[in-house]
Amino acid sequence: MATTFSFRETDSGKEFFYPHIQIIYSLVLNNLMRTEGIFVKEIRTEIVIKASPVKIWKILTNFERYPTWNPFIISIQGTLAAGNIIQVELAPPDAKRMKMKPRVLRVIPNQEFRWLGRILIPGIFDGEHIFELRDNKNETTTVIQREIFTGILVPFLKKLLDDNTRRGFESMNSELKKICEANSEGIPGN
Repeated sequence: MATTFSFRETDSGKEFFYPHIQIIYSLVLNNLMRTEGIFVKEIRTEIVIKASPVKIWKILTNFERYPTWNPFIISIQGTLAAGNIIQVELAPPDAKRMKMKPRVLRVIPNQEFRWLGRILIPGIFDGEHIFELRDNKNETTTVIQREIFTGILVPFLKKLLDDNTRRGFESMNSELKKICEANSEGIPGN
C-alpha cells in the first residue's frame, strides 16, 4: 500500500495532510501530550506591576506600539478576537527571529488572552501562549505570561525553551512594568 499525502488549505496556509497519521496523532500522541511528560513543557513567568489591569490591558493590546517597547514580541498584526488568525514576530534573546500565525483562543478584556501556534500539523510542536492579569486589590496587578508547549519536538527543544524563551518572557515583562509604572497613560512617548 502506497503512502499518500496531500495539501489542504487552512486559515494559516497550506499544510501537509496524511490521513493515516492524523489517526495516529489522535489516538496516541495527543493522549501522551495532555499529561506531564516528555512531550510537554511549560514556561511560566510572573511580575507584579503597580498599575490596574485596565491600564496593563491597554498596553498589552496596543499591538501597533510593540516595536517601541517590546524586546520579545516585536510585532503582532491582526484583530484580537477568539477564532482569528494573527501574525506574530518573536525575537528570542540570542536566537533567530520567528514569524508565526497562531489562532486566538480566548479574549477576556482586562483579564486574559491566549493563542495557539503550531509547526506544520498538530503534534509536531504546538505552543499555547497565555497572558493573564490578576488584580491584587492593592493598586497592583500580577501579570502572568506562560506558554504550554506540546509535541514530538519538545524533548529536543527544552534547553532552548528554558533559556532563550524564558529570558524573552522576562525581558518583555520587565519592559511592560517600566512602561506601566513610568507615566499616567502607560504609553511610550507620553
